[in-house]
Amino acid sequence: MKDANKRKAIFLLFNEGMGIREISRNLHVSANTVSAIIAQKGEMPEVTRKDKIDIDPELLRSLHTRCEGYAQRIHEMLEEEGIKVGYSTLTRNIRELGLGQSKKQRCDQTPDVPGAEMQHDTSPYNIKFGTTRVKVVGSVIYMRYSKLRYLKFYRSFNRFAMKCFIHEALIFWGYSAPDCIIDNTNLARLRGTGKNAVIVPEMKQFAKQCMALLNASLTIPTWHVFGAQAKMPS
Repeated sequence: MKDANKRKAIFLLFNEGMGIREISRNLHVSANTVSAIIAQKGEMPEVTRKDKIDIDPELLRSLHTRCEGYAQRIHEMLEEEGIKVGYSTLTRNIRELGLGQSKKQRCDQTPDVPGAEMQHDTSPYNIKFGTTRVKVVGSVIYMRYSKLRYLKFYRSFNRFAMKCFIHEALIFWGYSAPDCIIDNTNLARLRGTGKNAVIVPEMKQFAKQCMALLNASLTIPTWHVFGAQAKMPS
């Protein structure tokens, strides 16, 4: 449907003596459309929108049960009852009634506990030093509740650098949370993912050393991968 301004222009040009074909050629509108707009005197046609067709909810629930949720069969049975309704309208009514849709249950939200959990993550950065851009790795460990952070950048990051970094952070804080969430990195993960992940023995020993160095009655930090507790090698 052409907009009101173009309709008025077509009707005005026609009244000024321009032919239909010439109007069609100049305004890139088909000759049939130009003729129709002229017949409507350049006015926008009134379009009466049909009201939405709503099917009786109880009938629809009953048919949904009888047809075991098969929408095509429901559509056929409605036509047998003399109810003419489009298939898209039928499926809309089914969705609005929530038929055949399993309700999503929200996951339980566990509040953060002060000092109970810390998280370690690494991210690559491209930093400009003078006129040169250098690729570095940002290593950060932070307390989940307080967001207290310890951040350091490395030109390269391996398992030794990871242990040194965490050791520096825990000594600086003088505290280690009992749980440490890590990203799915092979620096600490031997194999598996999530709850099936197995942490390398070297990192288990490192956790024991952290506890001894802090001289505190702390539990050995338990390594986790993506929030799921990982198995510790014996």
